[in-house]
Amino acid sequence: MASTMATILHFPANFHPSSSLKPFLNPNQSNPSIPSKSPKFSLFSSQSLSAKTHLLNLISDQDRGLKTQQNPNLRSQIIAAIDSLAILGKDLITTDDSLSGTWRMLWTTEKEQLFIIKNANFFGTQVGDVLQVIDVDNLKLNNVITFPPSGVFFVRSSMEVASTQRVNFRFTSAVLRGKDWEFPLPPFGQGWFESVYLDDDIRVAKDIRGDYLVVDRAPYEWKE
Repeated sequence: MASTMATILHFPANFHPSSSLKPFLNPNQSNPSIPSKSPKFSLFSSQSLSAKTHLLNLISDQDRGLKTQQNPNLRSQIIAAIDSLAILGKDLITTDDSLSGTWRMLWTTEKEQLFIIKNANFFGTQVGDVLQVIDVDNLKLNNVITFPPSGVFFVRSSMEVASTQRVNFRFTSAVLRGKDWEFPLPPFGQGWFESVYLDDDIRVAKDIRGDYLVVDRAPYEWKE
């Protein structure tokens, strides 16, 4: 996921815009020591909100990317919307503590993950949330595919911050787990992803293979 699970799965081998608090001023008294609201910041916030809303609207009915595979025109529109957000977020630092958390996949171009989502029913199950769990302080990354009620496949990775927006990762182990059993799998591979936009609600990433990922902050914290 940002698209780190793709390598190991090769086959066969709160949306609450922030508001500004204006200081209470006596209308009859000027106070030059209190700065006015920055028009540039207001414009940036407005542009970001508009671009984010546009992207979320485009992907809202795309079944995490499955439907987009059959609609190249819409795919191009979604990628253009992502690129617009990336331009707005080019000066953001997205590899600090704000990157930590449990992120839930909304949309992706990753063929391996979409294959699992589409075909899980052949194994008598269905895919639940697809997650990316990041701990910047401890340099840990888990990519997780859940199979309710008790199944899960997850890949553990070590990570390092490479720049203000790029994270390098290396797979360390993988586990397929059911209710009363667990099967370890040999991981392999490494790569990087860039979180080109991040706020309190969503994150947008591009990865080493040119895949795209849109995630939101899950309303829960996933733990092994």
